[in-house]
Amino acid sequence: MPSSSRTDADLLAAHVAGDRYAFAELFHRHHGRLYRLARTTTRCAEDADDALQDAMLAAHRGASSFRHDAAVGSWLHRIVVNACLDQLRRAKAHPTTALDDDTRTIGDRTGQVEAAILVHRALMRLPVNQRVAVLAVDMLGYSVADAAASLGVAEGTVKSRCARARARLAVLLGS
Repeated sequence: MPSSSRTDADLLAAHVAGDRYAFAELFHRHHGRLYRLARTTTRCAEDADDALQDAMLAAHRGASSFRHDAAVGSWLHRIVVNACLDQLRRAKAHPTTALDDDTRTIGDRTGQVEAAILVHRALMRLPVNQRVAVLAVDMLGYSVADAAASLGVAEGTVKSRCARARARLAVLLGS
């Protein structure tokens, strides 16, 4: 079977069976989405890199324990979220400085870039559990059920976290 036509589940099974290239293909298929998740969750490129690396090592090593009760993408999402939360716990020992709300953007003058920056800043002000839920559902397109499965919480919890996040974002963005 050509590698480009294999499903995520096929690739994971091939990896477990010893295919040296299957996990790399699976990783490259999901890398962009998982990196954006890690970057947004950790707020720091270096922490996102570390968390994504930790997550992919965990997925690589734990592939044989995948239970096929969720999509492989959801399983990877959950591993990345857990790695990000671990990274944030480790980083708690190092104090950070909050961004000044009066910080001006420089460079690109387009409205889309300015809006994206404002939304990003507002997302960063949300609690991590709300941010992860609203990112999964509203930005990454996961269903509430898939987001709940990947986060290990009830669907109602995802719905309430999203509702709280959306309400807070509306206030932060002046909508």
